[in-house]
Amino acid sequence: MTARTFDVVIVGGAVMGSSIACHLALDPDFSGSVLVIEKDPSYRACASALSAASIRQQFSDPTNIAISLYGIEFLREIGTRLATGDTRPAIDLHEGGYLFLATPDKRSILEENHALQTRMGADIAFLEPHELAARFPWLNVEDIAAGCWGRTGEGWFDGYGLMQAFRKKARALGVPYEAGEVTMAAREGAAREGMAREGEGFRLTLSSGEEISCGILVNAAGASGAARLAGQLGVALPVESRKRMIFTFTCRETVAGCPLLIDPSGTYVRPEGTGFLCGSAPPEERDPESGDFDVEHEFFDDYLWPVLATRVPAFEAIRPGQAWAGHYDMNLFDHNAILGPVEAVPGLFLCTGFSGHGLQQAPAVGRGMAELVVHGRYRTLDLAPFSFSRIAQNRPVLEKNVV
Repeated sequence: MTARTFDVVIVGGAVMGSSIACHLALDPDFSGSVLVIEKDPSYRACASALSAASIRQQFSDPTNIAISLYGIEFLREIGTRLATGDTRPAIDLHEGGYLFLATPDKRSILEENHALQTRMGADIAFLEPHELAARFPWLNVEDIAAGCWGRTGEGWFDGYGLMQAFRKKARALGVPYEAGEVTMAAREGAAREGMAREGEGFRLTLSSGEEISCGILVNAAGASGAARLAGQLGVALPVESRKRMIFTFTCRETVAGCPLLIDPSGTYVRPEGTGFLCGSAPPEERDPESGDFDVEHEFFDDYLWPVLATRVPAFEAIRPGQAWAGHYDMNLFDHNAILGPVEAVPGLFLCTGFSGHGLQQAPAVGRGMAELVVHGRYRTLDLAPFSFSRIAQNRPVLEKNVV
């Protein structure tokens, strides 16, 4: 069987793969052929569809902050940027802000982060306990030393809608999507810089038995496949699938003006429709690699609800609602994205390890990955701090605000 040949194949067609495909097709200097392979075109189990879908500038690492500053600009303008014909996508962006709370022992970290964020242009207010109580009268601040609230530029949106907007734009620009799972990836000799030629690059075998060749392979396979695909090409990724659960509830009392609240424990809650949704990373000893979608309701009863009811007394009287589970592509090295080329495997590009930050980072990362493929370098925002080489060199990116 003769393999079909493409210049670029992107494995994984959710928000990252679709953003890369879209930005490649939008680049006037790119004239090659692109194929996106997605194993589940229904997207029912992908992180993009199951995420709490939010964006913030309240990071401690400057590259993460810059990514989100561009991201909010993109989301605000998505109707224009990703329009197809007369159709303008909408993602229901709510700039309700994040509210990070700090206990006395963490106040200095909050102050340091706030100084960096505002210096870079983020609209973040530093609030003393009395200011928190005045702005959010439903909030218990007895043990709180300070809080930081995003007045603009932070909030939540329709993550599935963002993914579909990128996908529809890429398809409208001529990028084909193919349903299938890559069961084997192998080298086909020395990959050439730029376009693919027969007998060079990579050969992919799909579950159907079909083979596809390409000169450039972009691994955006997510939690369920990125590490396996990289491993077939001799690249060990410190990326594993970690289950995260989201619980919804309604509250008898009114909690007006609630932002996306981050308790010092790491538990978060935000408005969702007429109610709220919440979640948290489980304790490390209860956080193994996981591929199941089982919801552990006792986690809400035993851990989340007590934390929420202590922080927001109105949450003592709630009615639990729907709950679901999804998966992070967790980078165990430093909980930040792994992006760009692999020096030992020319033509292989990585886009994985987002550890829960993928949706908000998709606009900037998709643009940056396309720049690497077409121009061989980042031309707008430098994402080099997240290169794969940092792992071998033991240069972790220190991000203090991992949620």
